[in-house]
Amino acid sequence: MASSLLRSLVSRSRSRSSNVGAALSTRNYSLVTNQISNHTAKWMQDTSKKSPMELINEIPPIKVEGRIVACEGDTDPALGHPIEFICLDLKEPAVCKYCGLRYVQAHHH
Repeated sequence: MASSLLRSLVSRSRSRSSNVGAALSTRNYSLVTNQISNHTAKWMQDTSKKSPMELINEIPPIKVEGRIVACEGDTDPALGHPIEFICLDLKEPAVCKYCGLRYVQAHHH
């Protein structure tokens, strides 16, 4: 799927460049295209490593005392993301839109 998307983007850029003029139509995208396709193919063929989504899904939902949680992605601000305040009113885990961490409200019985 990624390779077909790449091909369509490259073909569009080539057709646009031919319409722009002689100076731009001589631009060569083959080097960039080869680098991208080689990198993508290498990444997609390596099944020994887990994808980022598989890794984040292995982390169990984090139990929180209150109704609202502030997710920063990491305790180190340099490695985190912008603060996202997440409401935990629903029964299913709430997911951070930046890092994918899941949060649930710890219920007191």
